[in-house]
This record gives sequence, C-alpha cells and structure tokens, in this order.
Amino acid sequence: QAQLAESGGGLVQAGGSLRLSCAASGRTFSNYAMGWFRQAPGKERGFVAAVSRSGSTTSYADSVQGRCTISRDHFKSTVYLQMNNLKPEDTAVYYCAATIAGTGWGTPEYWGQGTQVTDSS
Repeated sequence: QAQLAESGGGLVQAGGSLRLSCAASGRTFSNYAMGWFRQAPGKERGFVAAVSRSGSTTSYADSVQGRCTISRDHFKSTVYLQMNNLKPEDTAVYYCAATIAGTGWGTPEYWGQGTQVTDSS
C-alpha cells in the first residue's frame, strides 16, 4: 500500500508558476509510475502528466505541453509537477496518482487527496 500526499498548490497570478509536490510513503515508490491529474468544478478528472518508474520517460496532456514538467526524486520518494505560465483553465484540484509499472493509466492504484491550484485571473 502506498500513501500519496500533495502539496504546493495555491493562488497564483496569471502567467505565474507553481511547483506541486507529491510525497509517497513506503519503500516501493520505485515500483510505480507516477502521474498528475486534475479536476475542475463540474468537469471530469483528466490526465495532466506522467513519469515512468525510472524517471526516464514522461508524457503530457496537450493542454499543458510546453508549460509543465513532471519529474521524480527517488531519494526523496517525491514526484513534482512544475507548472509555468499558468492560465485560468489550469484552475483545478490536482491529484497525484500511482500505477504499477507496466499496467497503464486506465485505473491508477493510488490517489492523493489533491491540492488546489487557482489562477487569480
């Protein structure tokens, strides 16, 4: 079992930046691919970014491509999402998720509680 805890969200001016963190518990962090999803009020939860268990490969939603960078620190058991040039449409609750390496992102095994990101525009 893994426990994920997001942090780093907040109110940001349009065009600003945030760095979200997701701290994972346990010694099995490296067995999971990690990802970020977001959900705005009245909308479905959607994919934002993901990083492989090794950290060597990443993927991004078209809506954030070029503005976000996902990375992971195995030593700290933490996944990050650097978000730059934030837009009003980025306002959402951001969730960290983990999935067993090789199983895909159809149904992540673990979810964090979420952290709110709000563009002040």
